[in-house]
Amino acid sequence: MKTAQTRFFVGQIVHHNLFDYRGVVVDVDCCYQGDEQWYERMAVTRPPKDEPWYQILVDNSDGEAYVAEKNLESDLLQEPVEHPLVQYFFECFENGFYKKRTPSH
Repeated sequence: MKTAQTRFFVGQIVHHNLFDYRGVVVDVDCCYQGDEQWYERMAVTRPPKDEPWYQILVDNSDGEAYVAEKNLESDLLQEPVEHPLVQYFFECFENGFYKKRTPSH
C-alpha cells in the first residue's frame, strides 16, 4: 500500500473543481474513511479511495463536505470563509490561512 502525500493542510482555503465552492480544510485523511454506501451515492466521479480526502467547512453555508484531493485546488482569493464552525476549529485568519485552535486543558 502506498503512503499518500497530502497537497492541502488544516487551515488552508480550497476550491472544489466540480461544484465551484470554497471552503477551509478542518481534517485530512490519508485515504477514504467513509462507508461504501456513501461513496456509491455521493462520489459521482469515483475518485480514488487510496489518495487523501479532506473534511471541508463550506463557505457561506453551515454545510460540511468530505472531498477527494483530486477534486480540490488551492483557492486564489485567500479570503476568510464564512461558516458558523470556523471559530471552533481556528483561532484567527492570517496571511490567507487559518491558524488552528490550540486545545485548552
